Amino acid sequence: MKVFVIAMANEAECVTRHLVDAKEEVVFGRRVTRGTLNGAEAMVVVSGIGKANAAAAVQMALQLTGEKEVVNIGVAGGLEPSMKVGDLYEVSDAVQYDFDLSMVNGTAVGTLDERDSPFIPCAAHGRLPAKRLGSGDRFNDDEADAALLERLGAGLRDMEVAAMAQVCERAGARVVSYKCVSDVRGNGSTPGQYAENLSRCLKHLSDFASAL
Repeated sequence: MKVFVIAMANEAECVTRHLVDAKEEVVFGRRVTRGTLNGAEAMVVVSGIGKANAAAAVQMALQLTGEKEVVNIGVAGGLEPSMKVGDLYEVSDAVQYDFDLSMVNGTAVGTLDERDSPFIPCAAHGRLPAKRLGSGDRFNDDEADAALLERLGAGLRDMEVAAMAQVCERAGARVVSYKCVSDVRGNGSTPGQYAENLSRCLKHLSDFASAL
């Protein structure tokens, strides 16, 4: 079974519109759609925005299916000047840039208490160019955040994938994430770019998801 965990309903629709015999239900307060995608059973869970939502939805999906791979698609902020709105990337690894125990135990920003490295591997399959992604529970134009993400080597920014990777690592599973750039650092207000470009990016994601 192909298992998708996707933050927003409009992002999830990029997959669910391609499902055959789709049936929708609510499980533990989350919308779950089951059907067939390109001849294979598929399940799409709408997690909601943010790391806590993402982590809970991934745990639920793994328990419901017993599968060992979760697929995420969605939009993300681009942090590299060469990036363009609409570009598609895979996530190579992810870091929670708003997790910080440095003043407690001296570890680098993003290092979870159970890990030695801030960077949690993701399962990039080579479909697209791969980039490191930083996840945090905020969406802003704060240059301090952008500078931190740059120091961490992140090319993409979102609010979910690093938490998904954390849950998967603990469960002996893996997450694959495909991201479409909706806004680029240095090109004006990121929330403004996001609002202007979202529909275009969702079209790119839908076209891409049709072949998964």
